[in-house]
Amino acid sequence: MVVYKLTVYTGNRLMAGTIHHIYIQLFGTNGLTQQQSLNGCTILAQGSVNRFDLHTDAPLGDLISMKLYSKAFLTTEDEWFCDKISVTTPESAEVLFPCYRWLHRRTKMTLVPATATFVFTNPMNQRQRMSQLNESRRNFGWSLYAQGLPQVISYKTPFDLPAEVQFSFTKDTEFVFTALQQIIILKLTGWTDSKSQWKSFRELDEILLQPLRSQTYEYIQKHWKEDKFFGYQLLNGINPMMIQRCSKLPENFPVTEKMVKDSLRGRSLEVEMKNGNIFLCDYKILDGLMGNVVNGRQQYLTAPLVLLYCNPEGSMLPIAIQLGQKAGVNPIFIPTDPEHDWLLAKIFVRNAEFSVHEVDFHLLRTHLLAEVFTMATLRNLPTMHPLFKLLFPHIRYTLQINIMARNRLISKDGSITLYAAIGGDSVPKLLRRATASLTYSSLCLPDNISERGLEKVPNYYYREDGMRLWNIINEFVERVLTHYYKSDGEVKNDSELQCWIKEIFCKGFLKRKSTEKPQSLKDLVKFVTMVIFTASAQHASVNNGQFEFGCWMPNFPSALREPPPNEKGQTTEQTILETLPDVSTTVHTMAVLRLLSSISSDHYPLGYFPEEWFEEEVPCKLIKKFQVDLKSLSDLIKKRNATLELPYTYLDPENVDNSVAI
Repeated sequence: MVVYKLTVYTGNRLMAGTIHHIYIQLFGTNGLTQQQSLNGCTILAQGSVNRFDLHTDAPLGDLISMKLYSKAFLTTEDEWFCDKISVTTPESAEVLFPCYRWLHRRTKMTLVPATATFVFTNPMNQRQRMSQLNESRRNFGWSLYAQGLPQVISYKTPFDLPAEVQFSFTKDTEFVFTALQQIIILKLTGWTDSKSQWKSFRELDEILLQPLRSQTYEYIQKHWKEDKFFGYQLLNGINPMMIQRCSKLPENFPVTEKMVKDSLRGRSLEVEMKNGNIFLCDYKILDGLMGNVVNGRQQYLTAPLVLLYCNPEGSMLPIAIQLGQKAGVNPIFIPTDPEHDWLLAKIFVRNAEFSVHEVDFHLLRTHLLAEVFTMATLRNLPTMHPLFKLLFPHIRYTLQINIMARNRLISKDGSITLYAAIGGDSVPKLLRRATASLTYSSLCLPDNISERGLEKVPNYYYREDGMRLWNIINEFVERVLTHYYKSDGEVKNDSELQCWIKEIFCKGFLKRKSTEKPQSLKDLVKFVTMVIFTASAQHASVNNGQFEFGCWMPNFPSALREPPPNEKGQTTEQTILETLPDVSTTVHTMAVLRLLSSISSDHYPLGYFPEEWFEEEVPCKLIKKFQVDLKSLSDLIKKRNATLELPYTYLDPENVDNSVAI
């Protein structure tokens, strides 16, 4: 008689414990045990660690799998959430069996050791791998959200999702996905139904109570009119993705030397373009889209062109703005125009920023792509695959948050539909345009920075912090993957990996050639780095500052109630107040932005691995090094930020979620 000692870890989520009888059976290379009761009369309580002995006549050899079976006690319906089971063999070897799933009444579940394996190197467990994937494909089916967009999960409500991918109890109770709760927190309930315009900027400033005013809010409220801050936001605001170097003016943007002579301090525009000091933001993706109707009133969208100059002091300054794509029809505004003309032109650009940021760079390029990555991982990589183990922390809560976003933000009665100029029919149109223009290289930060010509722009903290973070993630991914894959041939022979890549290519990138599939180990390292960076760092950069940069509404208006000016000299402060969103639209948008950028109490920062999927020494050491590297970067960013009037905190690893979870 030999004894296998089991340590059973019950999850700490609500109702994870059970009074059901749990039966277990171990399988090894030399045999198997009889199905035996694991807990007998012992209650497996939430968050508990219990130890049991499993007896068998002879050693089982190398452990291959473990089967669990739940048998109801009386007529109770409770389920059991098992985190993991550790087995100490008679030879004193410890074998970890990760689980992190619910075991339902009268169902069986098969667990395998944490040691990562490939389908082409371990044919003995092919049936187990295929059985697990078939179950996942039944549980996680694709659905067409709209033609020309990445596909999404088939479930319509978060309550339909399998329990293991739903929010934790902590997150669920504190995160009611409705702006109403945020309006109450912000103490704005008295303003929610007012369709009146703001009487003054002072009145607007008074609605945000002092405890809710961050350092960033105070800075923006003071500096939002300034050209220097306008340009700063295109580098370090919540959408640092639009600006690019301009070596030749677009034909539909006829800026002359005379127009920008004062802004360039007498320098030649052509020479400054050759020197790499002229930059462009072109919002042509919005051209022709109809503004939404908000509170019964037509709103207006523009597709601006913005020319900027990086001056010798390192400040990025706007020097010309055209509020439309047609030359001649739309006047070109310059800083020497009347003060209110120039300010209103910048406000229209900031509204265009709201539209492309929320729909393209936030919704599409982080949320929807992260959902594709999540689905492909769950459907094609069994838990014993090393890439599943590597990616699992980066898919947490993504499916639930995206379903809630579709239901609460861009549905017929969603907040974007009700309170944004881009809402309604224009959202799917903009999403289709953005998807059609999406390239793989634009998702890879080093390539993206190079393509936009921003390698040498000073004070570009998004690039500085992002590149360091990209390199840390890339090094970690490379060391993990090269530990498991020894050649390009093994990458090509891994049928599960190839299915994962193919599904992302088909369901996310819609088979476009501009999003080529990785073919080699080097390609795979870059591709996986992109997946992790997109779901963590990139999402943090475009998400976490939304309330800070948008709670002072004139800096980030969701809608504008008057058309853009078609001549100069007619704008006053009253004109601007009449153009800005009404009171109700302002407070509802503030509430949504605060909701979207809130950090929950169960925030899992980048590099934190709450589940033990890896068991081998090498990946466990690599995880610790990854965490050390992230801590060093966090310290470096904090030191830099201490010297800045407006700190850039969004890519500090401490503030970056592991996954798209908010």
